[in-house]
Amino acid sequence: MILFVDLGWLLAVLALCGAAYTMMAAVLAARYAPREEPAAHVPPALTLLKPLHGAEPHLEDNLATFFTQVYPAPFQLVFGVQDAADPAIGVVERLRTRHPGVAVELVVDATRHGSNAKVSNLINMQAVARHEVLILSDSDIAVPCNYLARVAASLQPKDVGAVTCFYAGWAGAGLGSRLCAMGIDYQFLPNAITSVALKLAEPCFGSTIALKRKVLEEIGGFKAFAGFLADDYEIGRAVRAKGHRVAISRFTVLHACNEQSINEWLGHELRWARTLRIVAPAGHACSIVTHAIPLAILGVILSGFSLFALSSLVTTLAARAVLKWHIDRLFGCSGGPFWLLPARDVLSFGVFLASLFGGSVQWRGSRLRVAQGGVMTEW
Repeated sequence: MILFVDLGWLLAVLALCGAAYTMMAAVLAARYAPREEPAAHVPPALTLLKPLHGAEPHLEDNLATFFTQVYPAPFQLVFGVQDAADPAIGVVERLRTRHPGVAVELVVDATRHGSNAKVSNLINMQAVARHEVLILSDSDIAVPCNYLARVAASLQPKDVGAVTCFYAGWAGAGLGSRLCAMGIDYQFLPNAITSVALKLAEPCFGSTIALKRKVLEEIGGFKAFAGFLADDYEIGRAVRAKGHRVAISRFTVLHACNEQSINEWLGHELRWARTLRIVAPAGHACSIVTHAIPLAILGVILSGFSLFALSSLVTTLAARAVLKWHIDRLFGCSGGPFWLLPARDVLSFGVFLASLFGGSVQWRGSRLRVAQGGVMTEW
């Protein structure tokens, strides 16, 4: 019994450390809040590569934001699917008809170059890319009308080899999508910002990866990443290994959360968590401190509802409320109401614990085995 009480006190202390971390994240968030930046002196021609798989919810709305870009130089949109019956083709064709002045290519090619279907899609699409600057962006991303201009400006410095950006969550209908958006806004985003600000991580996000064709060739082309789960992370690491900098542009795009059920949300969340465990095991283990509310709740229970543990719970709740307020204000997002946040945090802690075990993930309807180093094979 004494052992449980001592463990409760320890968890309460760890929760207070988590509350302090939460407040630090709230302060650091201001460093990376969206802001205007100078435009590129000579805007380059751009090709945007958008791999697609199925007509996911809000796909047409998301893709439409790329057709309405205000950009003073030529740009090309390349979409790719791997199945001639993919319903995403109809979405692209409707948008192409609606925007006849935009240069659009649609690649339908089932050729596989490795276990990562998205990278295989990119390899197939690159054959029709016209321009020297390439931008990769996931299918569930929506962007502002000056997106291309912001990316081009960030890629301009000579020491920059690639450009990426943070993203916030946008919830569709259903509890699953709401839980996803809250996880992005109040867990992923502040944790990513804090890691970057403290130089604990150098991320590269699939929301946006922009690089020049010569840099892509220097790192081995897309084929070098056809067997990795975290292809975005590996591309960033390869760019840095060649002596280039991966710049984080000061704007935020929106990740559309399309999970239709709790099970679908859980599958995505577990895939992300296991990916993080594989590519950054030490950082993943240390992230336990970010689960302040569930740690405080456990501390309260195990300590027999001691005053100290109860105080730690109140403190963590207040810290999380402050963080939510800062993120919503600085990034113009609102993943969900505060009353749902404690339950979301408890679920996140459960996912964290589950991610410590197992080596498989569910992705695009396939079950994949992931080895150390991030290489994946069919289950």
